[in-house]
Amino acid sequence: MLKAGQAAPMFVLPDADMELIDIAQFQGRSNVILFFYPRDGAPCCTLQATDFSDHEDEFARFDCRILGISRDDCIQHAEFRDKHGISVSLLSDAEGTACEQYGVWQAREVDGATKYGILRSTFVIDKQGVLRHVLYGVNAKGHARQMLRAVKELNS
Repeated sequence: MLKAGQAAPMFVLPDADMELIDIAQFQGRSNVILFFYPRDGAPCCTLQATDFSDHEDEFARFDCRILGISRDDCIQHAEFRDKHGISVSLLSDAEGTACEQYGVWQAREVDGATKYGILRSTFVIDKQGVLRHVLYGVNAKGHARQMLRAVKELNS
């Protein structure tokens, strides 16, 4: 598991429009919130993505970009985005590379069988590419507001 103070792992992933987003492009320019979520369309995932979208302008005032990541493909992301009016960028990690780097791809026991999935997690990365907040197993409700407070602290 990652810890605050470490350098954020770098990756390049496609967004819902199949354009490649290189996390390194934000260094020196923007703070970044990465939120990992299990899957498009699940109730808590929808709540989280729409909540971040609803506050996107407030995050922008603090030079902060928001990127959501799941293992769903770009087409699923586009459908999810369009259906729910999501404005934040949704990245497809179909191969699980970023999920592994950030330690969010985890095993759990379900009905006596081991299943793997994304542990809902959020990372705040400052303009220098350093992890400032590392949160594993977050609750989607009210999470965007909590992260907005964290970003405000970065700029004070």
